[in-house]
Amino acid sequence: HRTMLMTRRPQAAKRGWKVGRGRWRSVIGHTLTVSLFTRMREMFDDFSKTTRLPAPVWLVRASPPPNNLDTGTMQRTMIGDGLAQAETLDEAARSAADSALGALGGEVPDLAFVFVSGGTPDEMASALISARDRMGARTTIGCSAQGVMGRGRGLEGVPCVSVWAAVLPDVLVRSFHLEVIRDAETTAVMGTPSARPSDVVGVLLGDPWSFPAEGFLQGVPNVLHGLPLAGGMASGSTYRGDTRLLLNEHIYDRGAVGIVLGGAVSAKVVVSQGCRPVGLPMTVTAVDGVRIRTLASRSALDQAIDLVDSLGDEERAMAIAGLQLGIALDEYSEEFSHGDFLVRSILGADRSDGSIALGQAVSVGTTVQFQLRDEVAARHDLSATLSSLRDGGLFDQCAGALLITSNGRGQGLFTSADHDIEVVRLGLGTDRVAGFFADGEIGPAGGRNHLHGNSATVLAFG
Repeated sequence: HRTMLMTRRPQAAKRGWKVGRGRWRSVIGHTLTVSLFTRMREMFDDFSKTTRLPAPVWLVRASPPPNNLDTGTMQRTMIGDGLAQAETLDEAARSAADSALGALGGEVPDLAFVFVSGGTPDEMASALISARDRMGARTTIGCSAQGVMGRGRGLEGVPCVSVWAAVLPDVLVRSFHLEVIRDAETTAVMGTPSARPSDVVGVLLGDPWSFPAEGFLQGVPNVLHGLPLAGGMASGSTYRGDTRLLLNEHIYDRGAVGIVLGGAVSAKVVVSQGCRPVGLPMTVTAVDGVRIRTLASRSALDQAIDLVDSLGDEERAMAIAGLQLGIALDEYSEEFSHGDFLVRSILGADRSDGSIALGQAVSVGTTVQFQLRDEVAARHDLSATLSSLRDGGLFDQCAGALLITSNGRGQGLFTSADHDIEVVRLGLGTDRVAGFFADGEIGPAGGRNHLHGNSATVLAFG
């Protein structure tokens, strides 16, 4: 029996930010279902009560694991994917594994991912192991999820299993488990792998209840030398301890699991944040921790209200439902477009001082711009991101991709859980795509890894 580490669950806080029904008078003079200020005020109250800045996070390197490098005769990457439902999760796991193996020509996979949705924690753990045993891959990782994707489809809120498997010739796969140790003042992450010159990309799957993803990602550049990471936080767990993470023959209910790929691997990770800028870029002129007091020497809240007042009815409703703020990735850029910002949700506002609150601190002098997220913007941004990846010249043809998309997308944004996987398959010209709906997506932006929300992370292989 293991004692679970206590931590605030991100999804729980998100539920607290929702505002109840009712008709309230808008501070900008319009009668709307929910006013901008009232929504931001209540979100800020909840944020102030439940969120604290993270304590220092120390990263402790693990002992080097054995190399997993097959120097056989295969000369090309092969990828397979599977998605299955059945009477039991174990049956679905075996069926999805068989489907993925069918595309590998009888070869043993070097790497496999398994994602399981539905069922009890024990049933999901059993399904993760069943898929792993069926494939016999040299390295297998996976997690429980609110929904999964594969074979061109997405399934949410139902028992199902998705599998992604690959033969990666001359690629070194290193796996690791990250354990979290906390005391009153610090947080230590044990098991961080050491950087190697041959490292190309990594994948990280974490437990949202126990793993300090933001703090870990802030420290990764000093340990892994800027290694780009793809991944996300497991989703769908109702209680602390319900998450299930798979690493080879082991099941964990906390921390994180991951892999680092090195050697002759042709892979690229990209993130689509699904937003479009509105209004004009502004400079942050006063801050207080995670609160921005003024933008362009005016109250940040007044700037937000003026922006919403200038929008049309449809865009105004989107802004009130969830206005975002983009933080410029390159301060020296003369013009900014949809891919030039790290997007963060505005968590609340304080009318007494006119400040708005974000989930992270922003420095004075930073360029920011308000952002809107909707179905059209999200679809356009994902397509444009994939087009840039395809035209980047890293590989002539995409062999397959791993997709980690937000559990706020799918049916909640597009009315269909199939949307993102269909767009990725079409955009990259490959049928071999699988993944899961995450409670926070990991991927690079502006040369650093971040924990995103309502985004889609794609790891493509040539």
